[in-house]
Amino acid sequence: MREPSRLRPLAIAALLAGPCASAPAADAARAQEIVQGKCFICHGADGESSSPVFPRLAGQHAAYVARQLADYQSGRRKSDTMRPMVDDLSADDFVALGRYFESRTPLAHPQPDGELAQVGRFIFERGNPYSGIPSCASCHGRNGHGTDTLPRLAGQHAQYIESQLKKFNSRERTNDNAVMHSVASKLTELETKAVSAYISGMK
Repeated sequence: MREPSRLRPLAIAALLAGPCASAPAADAARAQEIVQGKCFICHGADGESSSPVFPRLAGQHAAYVARQLADYQSGRRKSDTMRPMVDDLSADDFVALGRYFESRTPLAHPQPDGELAQVGRFIFERGNPYSGIPSCASCHGRNGHGTDTLPRLAGQHAQYIESQLKKFNSRERTNDNAVMHSVASKLTELETKAVSAYISGMK
C-alpha cells in the first residue's frame, strides 16, 4: 500500500504541469486499478455515475479532480464517504485519477423538465440582475465546461448540483471559491432547481 501524502494545490499543479502531456502507461494503469477497486462503485468505471447522489466525473478537469481528492484527504472538504476512499492514496494517484476521468467522454443527458430548464437557462446565462445573482456562465463558461480551477458543470446530475448549492449556502462546503457562498445564498428554491435542471442537460 502506498504511503499517503497530504497535498497542497501548488503541489498538484506542479505534478500536472510535468514534462509529459499525458499520463504515462504506468500511471494510466494505476488509475484504472484504483477506479476498478474503489471509484466505480459510486462514479462508474467511466465517470458516468448512475445515481444522482454521486457526481458524474467524465470530462471533468484533471487539476480540479486532483485538488478535490486532496481536499477530501486533508479534511478541507468534508465527506464521511470519500475520506476513507482517498486516505491511502498518494499525490501521484490523485493526478493519475484526474487525468483518467478527464479523458473519459461525457455522455449527453436529457433535461428532466424542459420548462423548468428554460428558467434555469436565463439564470445560467444572465443571472438575476434584480437580486444581484451573477450568471453561472461568467465563471464556468457559456458551455458550462469550466476551467482547471473551476469545475465542468455541463451534464452534471441536477440533484447533485442542487445539493452542492445548498452546501455552499449553509457554509458546509468551504473548500472552493468563496464567491459561491454569496451566489448560493441569493438563489431561491425555484432558481436552484431551475438552473440545476438546465445544467444537467448541457453537453
